[in-house]
Amino acid sequence: MTSPFRAILLAAGLGTRLRPITLHTPKCLVEVAGEPLLGRWLRQLQLAGCEEVLVNTHYLADQVIDFLEQWPSSTMRIVSTYEPELLGTAGTLMANRDFFEGSSGLLIHADNAMEGKLHDLLIAHESRSLNCLMTMLTFTTDRPSSCGIIATNSKGVVTSFYEKVPDPPGNRANGALYVFDTELLDCLSKMNPIPTDFSTQVIPALLGRIQTWHTEKTYLDIGTPSALSKAQTLLSPV
Repeated sequence: MTSPFRAILLAAGLGTRLRPITLHTPKCLVEVAGEPLLGRWLRQLQLAGCEEVLVNTHYLADQVIDFLEQWPSSTMRIVSTYEPELLGTAGTLMANRDFFEGSSGLLIHADNAMEGKLHDLLIAHESRSLNCLMTMLTFTTDRPSSCGIIATNSKGVVTSFYEKVPDPPGNRANGALYVFDTELLDCLSKMNPIPTDFSTQVIPALLGRIQTWHTEKTYLDIGTPSALSKAQTLLSPV
């Protein structure tokens, strides 16, 4: 992406599937390849040229804020927002829509992890189909029934979406990492009710208007102890 952009890192989750690891450590601060997940994303965003990052907090928020305050200073500004009650993926985005001030944006789950750089995804968004409001990162999963599975047309635009259903028709999964422009925020603000969740509300409502970019590199949801163990084996430091 040649123009400046901003990002929201979703870091407020309870991490219940990773217990007991997350009883005293927020999931976004669990270490993979020697660095907390949140730190991996901050490095990747900085390398991609992000100008400002907003991190939402809730569970064990003091630990997350302490981590952010100790992050080495750079040209990328980092701010946080506390949610007394979890707002959901789309809810957090809409509650902070003024943060983007006309800039392009990324929405990232801080408890996921990826190999490689964000640059190619950002470039893909710039060349998306004209009617698409956002670009979704996708990856190949070996556990399709535990993911949101997508189907696309010949231009890579999402035509069908199957959220965690038994025996879905394929293994190309939604990585829950999205690039968007303010047109998406305008569209969501006109929905009634305004959505709080991407997987169950936003994506089904925007079929035909979501571009995809597929990564062949490792992309993982660090949601369970087995996934964390797999990540330690497959992922390298940023």
